[in-house]
Amino acid sequence: MPSNVPTFDELISRCRYSAVHLEMRDSYAVDYEKGPFAEWRAGVRLDPADRASWWRPWLDLMSATVARGVTVRRARIVSEPVSEYIRYEHSATFTNVAAGEQVRWLARRNASDIALPGNDFWLFDDQWVHWNHFAGDGTSTGEEISDDPRAAELCAEAFEMTWSRAVPHDQYKIH
Repeated sequence: MPSNVPTFDELISRCRYSAVHLEMRDSYAVDYEKGPFAEWRAGVRLDPADRASWWRPWLDLMSATVARGVTVRRARIVSEPVSEYIRYEHSATFTNVAAGEQVRWLARRNASDIALPGNDFWLFDDQWVHWNHFAGDGTSTGEEISDDPRAAELCAEAFEMTWSRAVPHDQYKIH
């Protein structure tokens, strides 16, 4: 990546008013044998009263970003019935909301006529796109950052259309 292209950390720290994230996969790489997903599969659930046990440093970063006046929104397009991974994500999303993120869910069947980019993304201040690239098994294959106005416009339109149809986290029922 050329040195004049900001990193994700620089983008989030420089963000002035809006950071939106669109997720479109039904699963991401997880360790089925150990770690948070394995613990969840074994019946362990995050305790809403025990904030210290939640995922760090991500939630601290989101709290600080929102405290600066940046609106952080996350939309997830999911297949229904949802995958086991989406059940896991849904069960822990209250932590994102507690950190100040606004989160909504959209059933994939309700996104059929939305022009969606080919990859998950973050869009910062309607200008910088941070693409997330994944292999078929959900492992990350890298990132790409662009300030191409056409890409930013596509992402902004796709996100807003998704957001307008999506269900707020506290109202979304797992199917």
